[in-house]
Amino acid sequence: MAISVEEALEHIYALAAVQSSEIVPIENSVCRILAQEITASHSLPSFDNSAMDGYAVRVQDAGKTLLQSCVIFAGDGHDIRLVEDQCIRIMTGAKVPQGCEAIVPIEEVTIQNDQVSFPKNIKPSQHIRLKGEDIQSGMILLREGTHLQAHHIALLASQGITHIKVHRRPKVALFSSGNELKMHFESLGNNQLYNTNTPTFAARAAELGCDVIFTGTAEDTLESIQEHIRNALDADLIITSGGVSVGDADYTKTAFHSLGFEGSFESVDIKPGKPTTFGRIGDTLILNLPGNPLAAALCFELFGQSAILSLSGRSDKYLSTITTRISEPFTMKKGRRSLIPGWFDGETFTPSPVFGPGMVLPLSRANSFMMVDGSVEGFEAGSRVKIIPTRWCMSSDQQNSLVTF
Repeated sequence: MAISVEEALEHIYALAAVQSSEIVPIENSVCRILAQEITASHSLPSFDNSAMDGYAVRVQDAGKTLLQSCVIFAGDGHDIRLVEDQCIRIMTGAKVPQGCEAIVPIEEVTIQNDQVSFPKNIKPSQHIRLKGEDIQSGMILLREGTHLQAHHIALLASQGITHIKVHRRPKVALFSSGNELKMHFESLGNNQLYNTNTPTFAARAAELGCDVIFTGTAEDTLESIQEHIRNALDADLIITSGGVSVGDADYTKTAFHSLGFEGSFESVDIKPGKPTTFGRIGDTLILNLPGNPLAAALCFELFGQSAILSLSGRSDKYLSTITTRISEPFTMKKGRRSLIPGWFDGETFTPSPVFGPGMVLPLSRANSFMMVDGSVEGFEAGSRVKIIPTRWCMSSDQQNSLVTF
C-alpha cells in the first residue's frame, strides 16, 4: 500500500543518521556542515577604536578651536591621553585615546596650521566603535549543524580560529542497470537509450556536498546487479532508478533482497513517482527512484535531497517552500498528490507548458516545482501556491507542510 509523502519523509529522517566528523582548515570548510559549537574567545572590537579618519575630542569641545597635539595611526601600541583644550588627529581603526568622547570626521572641521575648529554639535560616542559592540567574549557564534558559507569563514577568522570540526561528507553510490540503457559516453545500438538519470543524480548529489561514486552499469542478470550492490555498500546512500515497479521484468528487487534489504516503504502516494522505494542493507541506505527521467529527478528533489541533508548533519535538514502566486490559470486532474515543475521569477510561479514523467527538457527549463494536493482541480491566476526550488536548497530547522491545497 502506498504511504503519504509525509510518512515517507519520516522514514527517511529516522534512518539517515549524521555522519562522523573530521577537522579541516577554515579555508577548506566552505559548504561543509559544522560539527561543533563555536563561542567567541574575545570581544570584537577588542578595544574602542575610531570608525573615521578625523579628530578625537570631548563633547564639551563643540564649537571650539583646539590645538592638535599628535596623530594616532591604526596599530599604534601606545596608550595616549587626551589633554584639555587639545585634540588628537586619529585614523580609522586606531585605538581611541583616554578621555576621548567622540570622533569628528576630518571633512567636518576647519584646519589652519595646528589649530582645528570644530562644529557646534558633537554627539557622545559618535564615530567610535565601542569594545564588544559586534561580538562579546563568550557569546555563541555558530551552532552545530550550520551549513558554512563564506561569511561564516570571516567570523571564524575574526577569532583567530584556524581549524574546525565538520561532519564528513555523505558518500553516495550510483549505478544503473538495463540492457537498453547506455551511458552518454557510449555508442547507442538499435532500440537503446542514453541513461540520463545517473548523471542527474551524480550532479545533484555533488551540488548538495556529497562524495559521489559511480560503480558502472550492471547487466540484466542477478549476479551482475548483486556485484554492483556489493561494490557500493561502503557508501552511506545508494541511489538507483527503475526496476522496482510492479511487473518489472528484471532482477533489481531480487538482487537487493538477496543481500539483506530491509524495506521502509515501497510505494508513495504521489505522481509521478509512486514506485519510489526506500530501505537499507546494514548501515547503507537504499533509495530506488522511478525510471522515467522527470519523475526520477523530481522525486530526487523530495526524497534524495532529504536523505542527503539528514546524513550531512545539517540543523536545517527539512525541506522548505517559498509561498508565491501562480502567474496563469492552471487545471489538473484530481487524485494523487502531483508534482508540477515550473519557473519562479522572484514574483510568480509559471507551470511548465508541457511535461510528462518520461521527459527530460521540462526540468532543464524549470527552477522549482509545486506539490499539489490530490483534492485540487486547478488554480486561478494569482492564487497562492507553495514551491520547492530545484536550483538551490531551501531548507528549515523545522518541518513544515510542503503541499499546496
